[in-house]
Amino acid sequence: MTLQDGFVKVCSINELKDEEGRQFFVNDAEIALFKVGNKVYAVSNICPHQKTHLMYDGIVENEYVICPLHGWKFNLKDGSMPNGRRGISVYEVKLLGDDVYVKVDNRFPDW
Repeated sequence: MTLQDGFVKVCSINELKDEEGRQFFVNDAEIALFKVGNKVYAVSNICPHQKTHLMYDGIVENEYVICPLHGWKFNLKDGSMPNGRRGISVYEVKLLGDDVYVKVDNRFPDW
């Protein structure tokens, strides 16, 4: 289901486990969703280091997700790396009842 403002229903909040990622495809974008407390974050599932599609399998620590392959860290709020460098794309999330909606535009990754 798509809302008028471009948000697409991805899943139910009950399908997400706290601090564990899930992989989804939304409009040609591969995203990873993470539930941390009562907040849901959506980021690119592709690590810019070696273009691996494993961010959903990363470790969540202090609002960062750590790539499971080589340990690169990305802020779940803005996608940046701890050194301030641009990291991964983040996507806007809306919770409507128990449903999780994500807005993915058709931009290309910055890396």
